[in-house]
Amino acid sequence: MMKNKIIFVACDTSNLDQIKKILKNINTKKLKIIPKFGLQFFYSKNGRKFLEKYKSDFWLDLKINDIPQTALSAVDSLKDLKKCKYITVHANGGLNMLKAIKEKTKQINKNLKVLGVTVLTSLNNKSLKEIGHTKTVDQLVLKQADIVKKSGCDGIVCSAKEAKMIRKKYKKILIITPGIRLPGDNTNDQARVMTPKDAFKNKVSGVVIGRSLTKGNIKNNIKKLINHLY
Repeated sequence: MMKNKIIFVACDTSNLDQIKKILKNINTKKLKIIPKFGLQFFYSKNGRKFLEKYKSDFWLDLKINDIPQTALSAVDSLKDLKKCKYITVHANGGLNMLKAIKEKTKQINKNLKVLGVTVLTSLNNKSLKEIGHTKTVDQLVLKQADIVKKSGCDGIVCSAKEAKMIRKKYKKILIITPGIRLPGDNTNDQARVMTPKDAFKNKVSGVVIGRSLTKGNIKNNIKKLINHLY
């Protein structure tokens, strides 16, 4: 079941020592584990510097969402991050922005995969209504997935609940799902959550796990994850 499946560990802290501790303890031969760095670390004083020198593949989760020219300039300014393997852009930015970013990444780093983020996993139907959307979460995610696919981007980020529906439509695209918790763990600020095993049953390519792995004893948490998956 785990062949070609990826576990992304959300390194959500601006504390460099904590980041180093996470990276040191997540290594295991049983799973393919890649760290994901978000806004908190990237915006921190030492975060950007650390990633310039980082020697392994990583995911930079910036959810770029702006007018095409500004978005392109943002991506261009990341070209020194040689080991950046994945980058996120927001589907809300529209087809032209997504297309432009995909083209730009081909020029600066052929190995860089662009992932289009759909409806955030902290939102539900009620929250969408508050923003002014008339579509349900499922409808909007599918619509956004269509735009991401059409743009030529490499993958889609959605909750594991919508993954099944997207996989049915798009057999080969990367589907990566945040909002993943080990059984019995607190859901915190996520509204649409699932366990890693159930997410992989929905044919996702990779899952993002944060606090379930990084809080407490990281090595024990990794063991717990391995036992849960095998």
